[in-house]
Amino acid sequence: QVQLVESGGGLVQAGGSLRLSCAASISIFSFDSMGWYRQAPGKQRELVALISKSGSANYADSVKGRFTISRDYAENTVYLQLNSLKPEDTAVYYCNAGRNWLGDVWGQGTQVTVSS
Repeated sequence: QVQLVESGGGLVQAGGSLRLSCAASISIFSFDSMGWYRQAPGKQRELVALISKSGSANYADSVKGRFTISRDYAENTVYLQLNSLKPEDTAVYYCNAGRNWLGDVWGQGTQVTVSS
């Protein structure tokens, strides 16, 4: 019943920027946290950024200072702003909605490709 739809991925040159969007089918107040994960070819999925219901945000060390997670409650959407992109940021980025009692919800993913 709950769906997350990511968008905003694409091809960008190193040093460029993208903004990823994650639109939820219900109010994002319903979730204990929302986050972005990524999975590069041949690698495990890793947490990139997480934002709690209180607004507290955490980032992977590799993206601190470059990526920013934010929310728009009116639009039921979570964003990930990716700045100063590097080739090693290339991955499929997945939105995640955390629910302590009902389990997590995942989006389908959006491809981010950063060229040298």
